[in-house]
Amino acid sequence: MTTIEDDQPLSPAGRLFVQPETDQIINGVLGLERSIDVEAARTVISDSLMIKHPRFSSLLVTDKHGREHWRKANVDINRHVIVRPDPVGVCTTDTYADTTRDEEVVNGYIADLTVSCPLTTDKPLWEVHVLTAHKCVVLRIHHALGDGISLMSLMLTLCRKLNDPDQTPTIEQTQTSPTRKRRKLGTLDNIIEVLKIIWFSLIYVTEFIMRGLWVKDRKTAVRGGEGVELWPRKLVTSKFSLEDMKMVKSKVANATINDVLFGVISSGLSKYLDSRSPESLQEGLQITGVALVNLRPSPGLQDIKELMKKNAGKAGWGNKFGIMLLPVYYHKNQSDPLHYLKRAKKMIDRKKLSLEAFLSYQLGYFVMKFFGAKIASILNYRVICNTSFTISNVVGPKEEITVAGIPVTYIRTTSSSLPHAITMHMVSYAGKADMQILVAKDLIPDPEKLAKFFEDALLEMKEYAIKT
Repeated sequence: MTTIEDDQPLSPAGRLFVQPETDQIINGVLGLERSIDVEAARTVISDSLMIKHPRFSSLLVTDKHGREHWRKANVDINRHVIVRPDPVGVCTTDTYADTTRDEEVVNGYIADLTVSCPLTTDKPLWEVHVLTAHKCVVLRIHHALGDGISLMSLMLTLCRKLNDPDQTPTIEQTQTSPTRKRRKLGTLDNIIEVLKIIWFSLIYVTEFIMRGLWVKDRKTAVRGGEGVELWPRKLVTSKFSLEDMKMVKSKVANATINDVLFGVISSGLSKYLDSRSPESLQEGLQITGVALVNLRPSPGLQDIKELMKKNAGKAGWGNKFGIMLLPVYYHKNQSDPLHYLKRAKKMIDRKKLSLEAFLSYQLGYFVMKFFGAKIASILNYRVICNTSFTISNVVGPKEEITVAGIPVTYIRTTSSSLPHAITMHMVSYAGKADMQILVAKDLIPDPEKLAKFFEDALLEMKEYAIKT
Protein backbone atom coordinates (compact mmCIF):
# COMPACT_ATOMS: atom_id res chain seq x y z
CA MET A 1 0.00 0.00 0.00
CA THR A 2 1.32 3.45 -0.94
CA THR A 3 2.10 5.79 1.95
CA ILE A 4 2.84 9.49 2.17
CA GLU A 5 6.52 8.60 2.67
CA ASP A 6 6.53 7.01 -0.79
CA ASP A 7 5.44 10.26 -2.50
CA GLN A 8 7.82 11.66 -5.11
CA PRO A 9 8.26 15.45 -5.47
CA LEU A 10 7.54 17.09 -8.80
CA SER A 11 10.49 18.33 -10.80
CA PRO A 12 10.94 22.14 -10.97
CA ALA A 13 9.47 22.21 -14.49
CA GLY A 14 6.62 19.95 -13.37
CA ARG A 15 5.77 22.36 -10.56
CA LEU A 16 5.80 25.23 -13.04
CA PHE A 17 3.23 23.51 -15.27
CA VAL A 18 0.72 22.99 -12.47
CA GLN A 19 0.63 26.66 -11.48
CA PRO A 20 -2.57 28.49 -12.56
CA GLU A 21 -0.68 30.99 -14.74
CA THR A 22 1.23 28.33 -16.67
CA ASP A 23 -1.01 25.24 -16.40
CA GLN A 24 -0.57 23.30 -19.62
CA ILE A 25 -2.08 20.18 -21.24
CA ILE A 26 -0.74 18.64 -24.45
CA ASN A 27 -3.49 17.51 -26.84
CA GLY A 28 -2.16 15.01 -29.38
CA VAL A 29 -4.30 13.63 -32.19
CA LEU A 30 -3.88 10.41 -34.19
CA GLY A 31 -6.00 10.39 -37.33
CA LEU A 32 -7.02 6.88 -38.42
CA GLU A 33 -7.94 5.30 -41.73
CA ARG A 34 -11.09 3.89 -40.14
CA SER A 35 -12.78 3.97 -36.74
CA ILE A 36 -11.07 2.07 -33.96
CA ASP A 37 -12.90 -0.49 -31.83
CA VAL A 38 -13.15 0.90 -28.31
CA GLU A 39 -12.21 -2.40 -26.65
CA ALA A 40 -9.19 -2.64 -28.93
CA ALA A 41 -8.16 0.85 -27.86
CA ARG A 42 -8.44 -0.10 -24.19
CA THR A 43 -6.37 -3.24 -24.82
CA VAL A 44 -3.61 -1.30 -26.59
CA ILE A 45 -3.40 1.18 -23.72
CA SER A 46 -3.53 -1.53 -21.03
CA ASP A 47 -0.66 -3.44 -22.67
CA SER A 48 1.48 -0.36 -23.31
CA LEU A 49 4.42 1.18 -21.48
CA MET A 50 2.16 4.14 -20.70
CA ILE A 51 0.50 2.22 -17.86
CA LYS A 52 3.88 1.04 -16.61
CA HIS A 53 5.32 4.55 -16.48
CA PRO A 54 5.26 5.80 -12.85
CA ARG A 55 4.01 9.28 -13.80
CA PHE A 56 1.02 7.83 -15.65
CA SER A 57 -0.02 5.82 -12.62
CA SER A 58 0.35 8.55 -9.99
CA LEU A 59 -1.95 11.18 -8.54
CA LEU A 60 -0.95 14.81 -8.16
CA VAL A 61 -1.20 15.66 -4.46
CA THR A 62 -0.25 18.71 -2.40
CA ASP A 63 1.17 18.48 1.11
CA LYS A 64 0.39 20.80 4.04
CA HIS A 65 3.24 23.09 2.98
CA GLY A 66 1.78 23.55 -0.50
CA ARG A 67 4.42 21.38 -2.21
CA GLU A 68 3.25 19.13 -5.05
CA HIS A 69 4.04 15.41 -5.12
CA TRP A 70 3.30 12.29 -7.14
CA ARG A 71 1.50 9.53 -5.22
CA LYS A 72 1.27 6.02 -6.66
CA ALA A 73 -2.29 4.93 -7.47
CA ASN A 74 -4.20 2.23 -9.29
CA VAL A 75 -5.23 3.07 -12.86
CA ASP A 76 -8.84 2.48 -13.88
CA ILE A 77 -8.67 2.42 -17.68
CA ASN A 78 -12.40 3.07 -17.96
CA ARG A 79 -11.98 6.46 -16.29
CA HIS A 80 -9.21 7.46 -18.69
CA VAL A 81 -10.72 6.27 -21.98
CA ILE A 82 -13.56 8.62 -22.96
CA VAL A 83 -15.67 7.43 -25.87
CA ARG A 84 -17.53 9.83 -28.17
CA PRO A 85 -19.47 7.49 -30.50
CA ASP A 86 -21.64 10.23 -32.02
CA PRO A 87 -20.48 13.15 -34.19
CA VAL A 88 -19.39 16.13 -32.10
CA GLY A 89 -20.86 19.52 -32.88
CA VAL A 90 -24.24 20.23 -34.43
CA CYS A 91 -23.84 18.76 -37.91
CA THR A 92 -25.59 15.68 -39.25
CA THR A 93 -23.79 12.38 -39.70
CA ASP A 94 -23.91 12.73 -43.50
CA THR A 95 -21.66 15.76 -43.27
CA TYR A 96 -18.71 13.62 -42.23
CA ALA A 97 -18.34 11.97 -45.61
CA ASP A 98 -16.44 15.17 -46.41
CA THR A 99 -12.92 14.73 -45.02
CA THR A 100 -12.29 18.47 -44.93
CA ARG A 101 -15.43 19.09 -42.91
CA ASP A 102 -14.52 16.23 -40.59
CA GLU A 103 -11.14 17.86 -39.97
CA GLU A 104 -12.80 21.17 -39.13
CA VAL A 105 -15.07 19.54 -36.55
CA VAL A 106 -12.21 17.64 -34.89
CA ASN A 107 -10.16 20.84 -34.74
CA GLY A 108 -13.18 22.56 -33.18
CA TYR A 109 -13.47 19.82 -30.56
CA ILE A 110 -9.80 20.19 -29.63
CA ALA A 111 -10.01 23.99 -29.61
CA ASP A 112 -12.77 23.75 -27.00
CA LEU A 113 -10.62 21.39 -24.91
CA THR A 114 -7.76 23.90 -24.83
CA VAL A 115 -9.73 26.47 -22.81
CA SER A 116 -12.53 24.71 -20.95
CA CYS A 117 -11.56 21.17 -19.95
CA PRO A 118 -8.82 20.79 -17.31
CA LEU A 119 -7.74 17.34 -16.15
CA THR A 120 -9.10 16.41 -12.73
CA THR A 121 -6.62 15.49 -9.99
CA ASP A 122 -8.62 12.56 -8.63
CA LYS A 123 -6.97 10.35 -11.26
CA PRO A 124 -3.58 10.37 -13.05
CA LEU A 125 -3.28 13.38 -15.36
CA TRP A 126 -4.04 11.89 -18.76
CA GLU A 127 -7.03 10.89 -20.89
CA VAL A 128 -7.68 9.24 -24.24
CA HIS A 129 -10.71 10.49 -26.16
CA VAL A 130 -11.93 8.08 -28.85
CA LEU A 131 -13.95 9.97 -31.50
CA THR A 132 -15.31 7.03 -33.45
CA ALA A 133 -17.47 9.12 -35.80
CA HIS A 134 -14.40 11.10 -36.82
CA LYS A 135 -11.87 8.25 -37.00
CA CYS A 136 -9.38 9.72 -34.58
CA VAL A 137 -7.97 9.38 -31.07
CA VAL A 138 -7.12 12.39 -28.90
CA LEU A 139 -4.47 11.95 -26.19
CA ARG A 140 -4.65 14.58 -23.44
CA ILE A 141 -1.54 14.52 -21.26
CA HIS A 142 -0.59 17.10 -18.66
CA HIS A 143 2.67 18.90 -19.38
CA ALA A 144 3.86 18.16 -15.84
CA LEU A 145 4.24 14.52 -16.96
CA GLY A 146 6.84 15.41 -19.59
CA ASP A 147 7.71 17.52 -22.62
CA GLY A 148 6.83 16.98 -26.27
CA ILE A 149 9.85 14.74 -26.95
CA SER A 150 9.12 12.48 -23.95
CA LEU A 151 5.40 12.25 -24.64
CA MET A 152 5.78 11.65 -28.39
CA SER A 153 8.25 8.85 -27.61
CA LEU A 154 5.76 7.31 -25.18
CA MET A 155 2.80 7.73 -27.53
CA LEU A 156 4.62 5.85 -30.28
CA THR A 157 4.91 2.79 -28.05
CA LEU A 158 1.16 2.41 -28.68
CA CYS A 159 1.91 2.10 -32.41
CA ARG A 160 3.52 -0.35 -34.82
CA LYS A 161 5.10 -0.04 -38.24
CA LEU A 162 2.62 -0.52 -41.07
CA ASN A 163 5.00 -2.73 -43.05
CA ASP A 164 6.31 -4.61 -39.98
CA PRO A 165 3.56 -5.00 -37.34
CA ASP A 166 5.97 -6.50 -34.78
CA GLN A 167 8.18 -3.41 -34.68
CA THR A 168 7.62 -0.04 -33.00
CA PRO A 169 8.16 3.05 -35.19
CA THR A 170 11.61 4.52 -35.78
CA ILE A 171 12.33 8.22 -35.70
CA GLU A 172 14.25 10.09 -38.35
CA GLN A 173 17.11 11.91 -36.66
CA THR A 174 17.31 15.46 -37.97
CA GLN A 175 20.18 17.83 -37.62
CA THR A 176 19.04 20.88 -35.73
CA SER A 177 22.13 23.00 -36.26
CA PRO A 178 24.77 23.34 -38.96
CA THR A 179 27.80 21.15 -38.48
CA ARG A 180 30.81 23.07 -37.23
CA LYS A 181 34.29 21.91 -38.08
CA ARG A 182 36.42 21.05 -35.11
CA ARG A 183 39.15 23.57 -34.48
CA LYS A 184 42.33 23.10 -32.52
CA LEU A 185 42.26 24.72 -29.12
CA GLY A 186 44.05 28.01 -29.07
CA THR A 187 43.50 28.91 -32.73
CA LEU A 188 42.24 32.39 -33.57
CA ASP A 189 38.98 31.01 -35.01
CA ASN A 190 38.28 29.15 -31.80
CA ILE A 191 38.92 32.22 -29.67
CA ILE A 192 36.61 34.29 -31.87
CA GLU A 193 33.87 31.67 -31.61
CA VAL A 194 34.11 31.60 -27.81
CA LEU A 195 33.86 35.40 -27.73
CA LYS A 196 30.77 35.20 -29.97
CA ILE A 197 29.18 32.63 -27.62
CA ILE A 198 29.77 34.91 -24.64
CA TRP A 199 28.57 38.03 -26.47
CA PHE A 200 25.41 36.54 -27.96
CA SER A 201 24.56 34.73 -24.70
CA LEU A 202 24.87 37.99 -22.75
CA ILE A 203 22.67 39.89 -25.21
CA TYR A 204 19.95 37.25 -25.54
CA VAL A 205 19.70 36.37 -21.83
CA THR A 206 19.49 40.07 -20.97
CA GLU A 207 16.69 40.43 -23.53
CA PHE A 208 14.94 37.39 -22.05
CA ILE A 209 15.03 38.91 -18.56
CA MET A 210 13.80 42.26 -19.87
CA ARG A 211 10.89 40.51 -21.62
CA GLY A 212 9.85 39.05 -18.30
CA LEU A 213 9.84 42.51 -16.72
CA TRP A 214 8.71 45.30 -19.04
CA VAL A 215 9.84 45.08 -22.71
CA LYS A 216 6.98 44.07 -25.01
CA ASP A 217 6.09 43.83 -28.69
CA ARG A 218 4.11 46.65 -30.22
CA LYS A 219 0.39 46.03 -30.44
CA THR A 220 -0.58 44.35 -33.73
CA ALA A 221 -3.48 42.31 -35.07
CA VAL A 222 -1.73 39.10 -33.95
CA ARG A 223 -0.61 40.03 -30.44
CA GLY A 224 -2.49 38.84 -27.36
CA GLY A 225 -1.77 39.72 -23.75
CA GLU A 226 -2.86 39.17 -20.18
CA GLY A 227 -6.15 37.27 -19.93
CA VAL A 228 -6.22 36.21 -23.59
CA GLU A 229 -5.66 32.59 -22.54
CA LEU A 230 -9.29 32.59 -21.33
CA TRP A 231 -10.73 33.72 -24.67
CA PRO A 232 -12.51 31.29 -27.06
CA ARG A 233 -10.18 29.49 -29.47
CA LYS A 234 -10.20 28.30 -33.04
CA LEU A 235 -7.85 25.66 -34.44
CA VAL A 236 -6.77 25.21 -38.07
CA THR A 237 -4.10 23.12 -39.79
CA SER A 238 -1.35 24.12 -42.21
CA LYS A 239 -0.05 21.19 -44.25
CA PHE A 240 3.44 20.99 -45.72
CA SER A 241 5.45 18.49 -47.72
CA LEU A 242 8.79 17.57 -46.15
CA GLU A 243 10.23 17.07 -49.63
CA ASP A 244 9.31 20.67 -50.46
CA MET A 245 10.93 21.88 -47.23
CA LYS A 246 14.08 19.86 -47.91
CA MET A 247 14.24 21.15 -51.47
CA VAL A 248 13.99 24.76 -50.28
CA LYS A 249 16.62 24.34 -47.55
CA SER A 250 19.05 22.85 -50.07
CA LYS A 251 19.19 26.28 -51.78
CA VAL A 252 20.72 27.91 -48.69
CA ALA A 253 23.99 26.46 -47.37
CA ASN A 254 23.68 24.61 -44.05
CA ALA A 255 20.00 25.54 -43.65
CA THR A 256 17.74 23.27 -41.58
CA ILE A 257 14.05 22.38 -41.64
CA ASN A 258 13.59 24.68 -38.64
CA ASP A 259 15.13 27.54 -40.63
CA VAL A 260 12.67 26.89 -43.45
CA LEU A 261 9.77 26.71 -40.98
CA PHE A 262 10.69 30.04 -39.45
CA GLY A 263 11.15 31.61 -42.89
CA VAL A 264 7.66 30.39 -43.76
CA ILE A 265 6.25 31.88 -40.55
CA SER A 266 8.00 35.20 -41.18
CA SER A 267 6.61 35.41 -44.72
CA GLY A 268 3.12 34.23 -43.73
CA LEU A 269 2.78 36.63 -40.81
CA SER A 270 3.92 39.56 -42.98
CA LYS A 271 1.29 38.74 -45.59
CA TYR A 272 -1.41 38.23 -42.96
CA LEU A 273 -0.65 41.53 -41.22
CA ASP A 274 -0.62 43.25 -44.59
CA SER A 275 -4.11 41.88 -45.25
CA ARG A 276 -5.42 43.12 -41.88
CA SER A 277 -3.95 46.57 -41.25
CA PRO A 278 -1.28 47.63 -43.78
CA GLU A 279 -1.70 51.33 -43.07
CA SER A 280 -0.63 50.96 -39.42
CA LEU A 281 2.48 48.85 -40.05
CA GLN A 282 6.06 50.04 -40.27
CA GLU A 283 8.61 48.26 -42.45
CA GLY A 284 10.78 46.07 -40.20
CA LEU A 285 8.25 45.90 -37.33
CA GLN A 286 9.41 43.19 -34.89
CA ILE A 287 7.07 40.34 -33.94
CA THR A 288 8.67 38.10 -31.30
CA GLY A 289 8.05 34.39 -30.96
CA VAL A 290 8.74 32.01 -28.08
CA ALA A 291 10.42 28.84 -29.38
CA LEU A 292 10.71 25.68 -27.28
CA VAL A 293 14.14 24.04 -27.67
CA ASN A 294 14.98 20.43 -26.79
CA LEU A 295 18.03 20.34 -24.48
CA ARG A 296 18.72 16.61 -24.79
CA PRO A 297 22.03 15.62 -26.44
CA SER A 298 20.20 13.82 -29.26
CA PRO A 299 17.96 16.08 -31.39
CA GLY A 300 15.41 13.42 -32.30
CA LEU A 301 13.04 11.27 -30.24
CA GLN A 302 14.45 8.85 -27.74
CA ASP A 303 14.11 5.17 -26.91
CA ILE A 304 11.38 5.19 -24.29
CA LYS A 305 13.09 2.59 -22.07
CA GLU A 306 16.20 4.76 -21.97
CA LEU A 307 14.13 7.83 -21.15
CA MET A 308 12.49 6.06 -18.21
CA LYS A 309 15.77 5.10 -16.54
CA LYS A 310 16.30 7.02 -13.31
CA ASN A 311 19.97 7.60 -14.15
CA ALA A 312 19.37 8.76 -17.72
CA GLY A 313 20.64 12.25 -16.87
CA LYS A 314 20.23 14.95 -19.47
CA ALA A 315 18.60 12.50 -21.89
CA GLY A 316 16.07 11.27 -19.34
CA TRP A 317 12.33 11.60 -18.90
CA GLY A 318 10.71 14.90 -18.03
CA ASN A 319 10.70 18.48 -19.27
CA LYS A 320 14.14 19.06 -20.76
CA PHE A 321 13.69 22.17 -22.83
CA GLY A 322 14.72 25.79 -22.84
CA ILE A 323 13.30 28.89 -24.48
CA MET A 324 14.58 31.05 -27.30
CA LEU A 325 13.04 34.36 -28.27
CA LEU A 326 12.92 34.38 -32.07
CA PRO A 327 11.94 37.68 -33.72
CA VAL A 328 10.44 37.97 -37.19
CA TYR A 329 10.04 41.26 -39.01
CA TYR A 330 7.23 42.65 -41.12
CA HIS A 331 8.26 43.24 -44.73
CA LYS A 332 6.03 44.35 -47.56
CA ASN A 333 6.37 43.20 -51.17
CA GLN A 334 9.47 41.01 -50.79
CA SER A 335 10.55 40.04 -54.33
CA ASP A 336 12.84 37.18 -53.22
CA PRO A 337 10.89 34.61 -51.11
CA LEU A 338 14.16 32.95 -50.08
CA HIS A 339 15.16 36.19 -48.39
CA TYR A 340 12.85 35.22 -45.50
CA LEU A 341 14.75 31.93 -45.14
CA LYS A 342 18.19 33.56 -45.34
CA ARG A 343 17.23 36.14 -42.72
CA ALA A 344 15.74 33.44 -40.45
CA LYS A 345 18.84 31.24 -40.78
CA LYS A 346 21.20 34.09 -39.90
CA MET A 347 19.21 34.95 -36.79
CA ILE A 348 18.71 31.33 -35.66
CA ASP A 349 22.41 30.50 -36.18
CA ARG A 350 23.30 33.28 -33.76
CA LYS A 351 20.70 32.03 -31.30
CA LYS A 352 22.03 28.47 -31.48
CA LEU A 353 25.59 29.70 -31.07
CA SER A 354 24.54 31.35 -27.82
CA LEU A 355 23.58 29.59 -24.60
CA GLU A 356 20.16 31.25 -24.50
CA ALA A 357 18.09 28.07 -24.36
CA PHE A 358 20.32 26.45 -21.72
CA LEU A 359 20.54 29.60 -19.60
CA SER A 360 16.78 30.23 -19.79
CA TYR A 361 16.28 26.73 -18.37
CA GLN A 362 18.85 27.39 -15.63
CA LEU A 363 17.35 30.81 -14.88
CA GLY A 364 13.93 29.22 -14.42
CA TYR A 365 15.44 26.58 -12.14
CA PHE A 366 17.18 29.30 -10.07
CA VAL A 367 13.99 31.34 -9.65
CA MET A 368 12.01 28.20 -8.81
CA LYS A 369 14.53 27.12 -6.16
CA PHE A 370 15.02 30.46 -4.41
CA PHE A 371 11.72 32.28 -4.99
CA GLY A 372 9.22 29.48 -5.49
CA ALA A 373 6.95 28.15 -8.21
CA LYS A 374 4.52 31.07 -7.97
CA ILE A 375 7.14 33.70 -8.87
CA ALA A 376 8.63 31.50 -11.59
CA SER A 377 5.22 31.00 -13.20
CA ILE A 378 4.49 34.74 -13.09
CA LEU A 379 7.79 35.55 -14.82
CA ASN A 380 7.10 32.93 -17.53
CA TYR A 381 3.59 34.32 -17.92
CA ARG A 382 5.01 37.83 -18.36
CA VAL A 383 7.40 36.64 -21.09
CA ILE A 384 4.44 35.20 -22.98
CA CYS A 385 2.30 38.31 -22.46
CA ASN A 386 5.09 40.51 -23.82
CA THR A 387 5.69 38.47 -26.99
CA SER A 388 3.40 37.53 -29.88
CA PHE A 389 3.38 33.79 -30.62
CA THR A 390 4.61 30.32 -29.62
CA ILE A 391 6.27 27.86 -32.00
CA SER A 392 7.50 24.27 -31.55
CA ASN A 393 8.52 21.49 -33.93
CA VAL A 394 8.65 17.79 -33.03
CA VAL A 395 10.01 15.14 -35.40
CA GLY A 396 7.68 12.16 -35.80
CA PRO A 397 8.12 8.73 -37.43
CA LYS A 398 9.37 8.68 -41.01
CA GLU A 399 7.36 5.60 -42.01
CA GLU A 400 3.63 4.92 -41.84
CA ILE A 401 2.40 3.43 -38.57
CA THR A 402 -0.69 1.72 -37.16
CA VAL A 403 -2.71 1.67 -33.93
CA ALA A 404 -4.51 -1.62 -33.18
CA GLY A 405 -3.79 -2.60 -36.79
CA ILE A 406 -5.40 0.57 -38.22
CA PRO A 407 -3.16 2.84 -40.37
CA VAL A 408 -2.51 6.31 -38.93
CA THR A 409 -3.23 9.06 -41.47
CA TYR A 410 -1.83 12.02 -39.51
CA ILE A 411 -0.25 13.04 -36.20
CA ARG A 412 -0.99 16.50 -34.82
CA THR A 413 -0.63 18.26 -31.51
CA THR A 414 -1.48 21.47 -29.74
CA SER A 415 -1.41 22.70 -26.16
CA SER A 416 -3.66 24.55 -23.75
CA SER A 417 -4.36 28.16 -24.66
CA LEU A 418 -1.79 30.79 -23.70
CA PRO A 419 -1.87 34.60 -23.48
CA HIS A 420 -0.54 34.46 -27.05
CA ALA A 421 -3.14 34.99 -29.76
CA ILE A 422 -1.26 32.44 -31.92
CA THR A 423 0.22 29.12 -30.81
CA MET A 424 1.82 26.88 -33.46
CA HIS A 425 2.95 23.25 -33.07
CA MET A 426 4.33 21.28 -36.02
CA VAL A 427 4.76 17.48 -36.14
CA SER A 428 6.26 15.59 -39.09
CA TYR A 429 5.03 12.15 -40.10
CA ALA A 430 5.70 9.94 -43.14
CA GLY A 431 6.87 12.71 -45.46
CA LYS A 432 4.30 15.27 -44.29
CA ALA A 433 4.36 18.03 -41.71
CA ASP A 434 1.15 19.34 -40.15
CA MET A 435 1.19 22.54 -38.11
CA GLN A 436 -1.70 23.15 -35.72
CA ILE A 437 -2.45 26.86 -35.42
CA LEU A 438 -4.44 27.72 -32.29
CA VAL A 439 -5.74 31.30 -32.21
CA ALA A 440 -7.86 33.56 -30.04
CA LYS A 441 -10.72 33.90 -32.52
CA ASP A 442 -11.84 37.31 -31.26
CA LEU A 443 -8.44 38.67 -32.29
CA ILE A 444 -7.85 36.45 -35.34
CA PRO A 445 -11.28 35.63 -36.77
CA ASP A 446 -9.90 34.19 -40.03
CA PRO A 447 -7.11 31.72 -39.11
CA GLU A 448 -7.81 29.78 -42.33
CA LYS A 449 -6.34 32.74 -44.21
CA LEU A 450 -3.25 32.68 -41.99
CA ALA A 451 -2.80 28.93 -42.56
CA LYS A 452 -3.08 29.47 -46.33
CA PHE A 453 -0.47 32.23 -46.21
CA PHE A 454 1.94 29.81 -44.52
CA GLU A 455 1.31 27.08 -47.12
CA ASP A 456 1.65 29.57 -49.98
CA ALA A 457 4.90 30.92 -48.51
CA LEU A 458 6.54 27.49 -48.78
CA LEU A 459 5.25 27.00 -52.33
CA GLU A 460 6.55 30.45 -53.34
CA MET A 461 9.98 29.56 -51.92
CA LYS A 462 9.93 26.25 -53.77
CA GLU A 463 8.96 27.84 -57.10
CA TYR A 464 11.60 30.54 -56.73
CA ALA A 465 14.22 27.93 -55.80
CA ILE A 466 13.40 25.89 -58.92
CA LYS A 467 13.84 28.94 -61.15
CA THR A 468 17.14 30.03 -59.63
